[in-house]
Order: sequence, then structure tokens, then C-alpha cells
Amino acid sequence: MSGDRLDVIIFGASGFTGKYTVFEAVTVLRGLRWGIAGRDHEKLEAVLKEMGAKAKKDLSQVPIFIADVNDETSLLEMARKCRIVVNTAGPYRFHGENVVKCCIESGTHHVDVSGEPQYMETMQLKYDQRAKEKGVYVVSACGFDSIPADMGVVFVEKNFDGVVNSVEIFLETGIKEGDSGGGTAGLNYGTWESAVYGLAHSDELRGIRTQLYSQRLPKFYPVLQPRPLVFRSTEVDKVCLPFPGSDRSVVMRSQRFLYEQDKKRPVQMHTYVGFPSWLVAGVVILFASIFGLLSKFRLGRTLLLNYPGLFSGGLASRSGPSEESMSRTYFKMTFKATGWPKSDRLAECSDQYTEYPTKTLMVRVSGMNPGYGATCVALLSTALTILRESDKMPSTGGVLTPAAAFSKTGLISELEKHDHGIKFEILANK
Repeated sequence: MSGDRLDVIIFGASGFTGKYTVFEAVTVLRGLRWGIAGRDHEKLEAVLKEMGAKAKKDLSQVPIFIADVNDETSLLEMARKCRIVVNTAGPYRFHGENVVKCCIESGTHHVDVSGEPQYMETMQLKYDQRAKEKGVYVVSACGFDSIPADMGVVFVEKNFDGVVNSVEIFLETGIKEGDSGGGTAGLNYGTWESAVYGLAHSDELRGIRTQLYSQRLPKFYPVLQPRPLVFRSTEVDKVCLPFPGSDRSVVMRSQRFLYEQDKKRPVQMHTYVGFPSWLVAGVVILFASIFGLLSKFRLGRTLLLNYPGLFSGGLASRSGPSEESMSRTYFKMTFKATGWPKSDRLAECSDQYTEYPTKTLMVRVSGMNPGYGATCVALLSTALTILRESDKMPSTGGVLTPAAAFSKTGLISELEKHDHGIKFEILANK
């Protein structure tokens, strides 16, 4: 890559996620040469002014580039100006592919915060080989979806001192006690739109996966069975439901990659989300049922997109969450891993154990402002890791999940350095 390139360009910088990525870049990318890009020069200037004031830093000299997802020439010009594009312009189902394609052809790495399995797996299907030919890393799911879950499983395996059979993840979110006021919305409109279209077209995944993976992974025993639809978890003392996000699909892709590349036994995984009471869980089921039904029809999708606050119970809005509500929001993921001690390790990763797991490890991954603080720090940290530690990543390049790309790097340590980063800790080891 040419020596006169910037290190990083943040694309989509005038969007909601983009502008907070600019804010976090002031610290995470300190010492690097970075710029921003989008469609509207005036809006981009305004973001630099607003986020510069928030960070108490003059950003007026940060380079600005004009690029549009519908103009491949502009995307190619942008990609050729840097070593890695940090893409915050979603929904990626509609706006992501051209950016990926132009980055690969320009020899420029690409990271994004997509939580859309159809987009991520389609990019792997269509562009993995070309990315390898060009030596380019394309890594999606680099935000709250799905860095905590995917790198959390990596953290579990590094600290298990044995062989992990399965991991159950219990997600909790809430508002920090002792604070008051602020808006209630937790999602910006782009994230809500991605969720609507992702669920609407979820039936596409089977066809994509049939093409992506010609052979099924062998079954490993004992099989991790899913919990009931609603249950009280003794692990976190919450009423839990299955978590519908992209975490499981991302982790499963990572585990397949590590099985095929490193001959490592794949970890089985299920993920759940916890609520304080049966009543709250019941209300969530009601809203989720309405959301799922409406997303399958054009008129229903129109209603969901036109009235996000109504159909999300106030969780999503066109204006997005207030800074005060973001700063007070926290998340905790509790991981329950089971397996066998190192003394019981089998000769081959495909061998089967004849006894049930005898070892357990409890781990927590946590942080503040998961949507727009931890997400932006995680996204920029993945870019930084590619720039600094590509020698510890798969040598071929390719379209990868976070764990496939970063399991042997210092990404977890980088995430823990920052104020809005992510903390990884061991709770109990038995």
C-alpha cells in the first residue's frame, strides 16, 4: 500500500454512529493519520466541529472526502486514500456491498458494525476469495454486535485450561443507578431499520448458508440443548428469553473457521437476554411477536418504519437516544462455559468424549453505552489491530468474523484500555 495513504477513513461520519465514532477516534486513533468521508461536505464539517468541541480537540484539519454508496468511482477514490475504511453507513443490506467491493479492489481493509447475518454471510460468499487474492481483511460485526460475544468466547477458551464443550451467554442491560432524567430511546433509526429488514428477510439465510458451507460440521457431544422459551436463570437471577441478535450466527461462523483452520474443537453456544420479572418478559414477548408478524408484510414494515417509538415501546426513535441516556446505559454478558480439564484432552479435535463435562468457568464481559460508546471503541480498536498486528491474523486475508480475524491478537487488551471500552473478567473457575 502506498506510503502517502491515511491510516483510517471513517465512512458515513455524519450519521448517528459515525459521529460518535469520530469522537472516540480522537483517543483510540491517537498518533495515526485519519480522515472522514460521506456525501455532504457541510454535514461532515459540522460533525468535526461538534465532536471536536465534545472532545476538547481542534479537528478542523481532519481531512474530509466526499463519497457516496451509489457512486463507485467516489468509493474507489476514497478507498485508495487510506489503509483501512471504518464503515458506519448502514443499513448494510442496502449500503454495504459497494463499499466492500471497492475496498477490496483498492487493496484497502474494511471493518463495520453490521449485525445483519444476511449481509455478512453474503459478503463472505461473494468476496472471500477475492479478498484473499488481494490480501485484504473484511471484518463485520465489530461493534456491540458481536465483539463482546465473539471475543468473549475467545477469552473463555484462553482461560479455561482445558477443552470447552459449550458456552451459554446471558445478556443484561440497564440504566446506571443514581442517575435520573434523559431520554428513553436506546436505538437510532438506522439500527431499527436494519432490524426490520433483517427479520423480514431472515428466510434468505438458509440458501446463503447452503452455498457458503457445502458440508455440515460433525456433531460434538454432549449437544448443548436450548433452554425453554421463558425461564428463570440461576446464573444471573433473571427471567430470560432467547436473544434474537446476530451473536450466535457470528460465533458459529468463527468456530467453524477455527475448526477448519486450527483443528480446534468448535464451541457450541446459545445466548439469552435477561429481564427483571416475568411481567417485563411477557411484555417483551408481546412486542416481539407484533414486530415479527408486521416485518413479514410490506404494509407492516411501513408501519414499523414510520412509527419506531410505538412498536419498540420507546426503545427506538428517529432522533436516536440522548447523550445522557447513552452515558447511563450499561451491559453485562455472563458466560457459563462447560468442558473438560486439560488432563482429559483428546488426541484429535474430531474425537468424541465419552463422559459428560466436569469443569466450569464463569466469565463476564461488560461495558457502558453499548450502542454508541463501546460499539465505536470496539470498531476503531479492530481497525487499529489490523494496522498493528496483521502478522498475528490469518495470513491470507479474507472476509472474516472478529474471532476468526483477531483470536491471536491483543484486541481484548486494546478494548480494555479505553474509557468506553469493554471489560473481560473471570468470575469463577471450577
